[in-house]
Amino acid sequence: MYGTLRGALVGRKVAFDRESFVATVEGRIVGVGKTIRIKSIHMHYELAVPVESREATERALALHPQGCPAHQSVQGAIDVTWKARVRVGEETVHLQSGVEPTAARS
Repeated sequence: MYGTLRGALVGRKVAFDRESFVATVEGRIVGVGKTIRIKSIHMHYELAVPVESREATERALALHPQGCPAHQSVQGAIDVTWKARVRVGEETVHLQSGVEPTAARS
């Protein structure tokens, strides 16, 4: 999903800081002994974008799971969610799958 989001940002000509664009991934494993499975995967993104790229960035985040082959392959079998903290100028916007954006001045 990280690579798909990166491609979506590049495709929308969003000038993001590639050095500070990071993703942390958490997974939840369930089961006992030899019979285990991945129950869920959660992505957390951190990135900074120019003010004029806010809408394009929000669209890229909202749509990137649909364009991700890995996400599409496990959809229905593994719960996949994401959250993002996006620095937009002096503002920090918090976004997540299925929820409207919230912003905070920093």
